Amino acid sequence: MQRRHDPTFYFATMRLPAEVRPAVHAVYAYARRADQLVDGPDRASDPAARRAQLNDLEAELNAGLAGEGSVESCVTALVDAGARHDLPLSELGVYMDSMRVDCGPVRMATREDLERYMNGSAAAVGRIMAPLLGAPGASESFARLGVAFQLTNFIRDVHEDWALDRLYLPGVSEEQIANRRPTPDFKAALAQEVQRARKLFSDSAPALQAVAPRIRPGIRMASSVYVRVLDRVERLDYDVLRRRADLAPWEAGLALLQAATAGAVPAQRSGSHSLP
Repeated sequence: MQRRHDPTFYFATMRLPAEVRPAVHAVYAYARRADQLVDGPDRASDPAARRAQLNDLEAELNAGLAGEGSVESCVTALVDAGARHDLPLSELGVYMDSMRVDCGPVRMATREDLERYMNGSAAAVGRIMAPLLGAPGASESFARLGVAFQLTNFIRDVHEDWALDRLYLPGVSEEQIANRRPTPDFKAALAQEVQRARKLFSDSAPALQAVAPRIRPGIRMASSVYVRVLDRVERLDYDVLRRRADLAPWEAGLALLQAATAGAVPAQRSGSHSLP
């Protein structure tokens, strides 16, 4: 499932020690299962029905954690991973809250709205990953890294998210996206979000230092690809409405190769400014 849906993180996962890979796959599988209920090709047409299915999946996890078993294979795997690695699976409660937000039209009017959503989604997964990767004391650094990944996705996918009736980035108007017009205001808003994402990557650096050296290449690989997506958004002059900010295969391959041999990923480009 991870290889099919998210090859970047799959190849990063394969650089992790063999003893933790099944647990990483299990965390991913549960999150992907929830995502399929919300966005998958066979999703329920009614938002209320999608929320009910999320409730059922969450109930399955709670039952599994209580020792009652589950009919969901992803839940069985996740419960096993949580027991083996002492994972804070209670974080998945706020994760599911954010998934319920995605069941209906999404309009993040303020920065606080977006941060609340990302704290429940990407940051929660980051906090689960910290002890799994042997760094329970760096959970907030992993949370920031998760948010950096998700914010980069939101920057890259503005138009694609709009097609799903979702607007995640405050300061971006519906009219700008609907008309596919990257106005100066739109570009300024995107530039600010790119700066925020870069700062999140920089601020998450303690996560890399907190893990054992054999863990670091996988983290560097995933981070390297996403930082280069931000580079591409800048090269496009923030026009993500008419052009895709995906990396070409050779760019992604080069990023992975450089990350595998380098000591760090530069989150901040020369000449760019951090947010206060």
